[in-house]
Amino acid sequence: MAVTIVYETHSITTDNEAGTATGWLPGELSPRGRELARSLGERRRDDGLAAVFTSDLRRAVQTAEIAFPGGEIPIRRDARLRECDYGEWNGMPVARLAAERSARVDEPWPGGQSYRQVVEQTRDFLRDLAAGWDGRRVLVIAHSANRWALDHLLGGEPLEKLVDAPFAWREGWTYTLPDGWDG
Repeated sequence: MAVTIVYETHSITTDNEAGTATGWLPGELSPRGRELARSLGERRRDDGLAAVFTSDLRRAVQTAEIAFPGGEIPIRRDARLRECDYGEWNGMPVARLAAERSARVDEPWPGGQSYRQVVEQTRDFLRDLAAGWDGRRVLVIAHSANRWALDHLLGGEPLEKLVDAPFAWREGWTYTLPDGWDG
């Protein structure tokens, strides 16, 4: 059997609204982001989820906790689902960061990591997911770099193309982690 992954990005943060690339900084949901997190919970609560896996960065954790209060669906934090570490560029304007993305597929951001390293962290997470959640449906709440990693690993999309594509938010993406997937 396969694992079905429903992927959602964390809700809107004050940094998103200000045009700031948060990276490994914690971030904080804005009032609109809190509304969207509640909406996420309403949309997914009866979706047959066995668990919610979330990045351990504050904005993703807040999204999960607002969406799924009360512990009916277990929430599991995982550092392997973190956004790309922009190093010295954490907290920089998104426009400045966006112009550098394609150069950072394999070369790490100064003091940070590359997008390829995010792919490897996500691959490691998926291996554990495949081994322990066979036949289940799970929700993953993370960041844009993790979605690119999923599109690359499970959809075969070139990472170089993904990092430069415009971000188009939507109410989730669904991926299938095939039976016996080992990366």
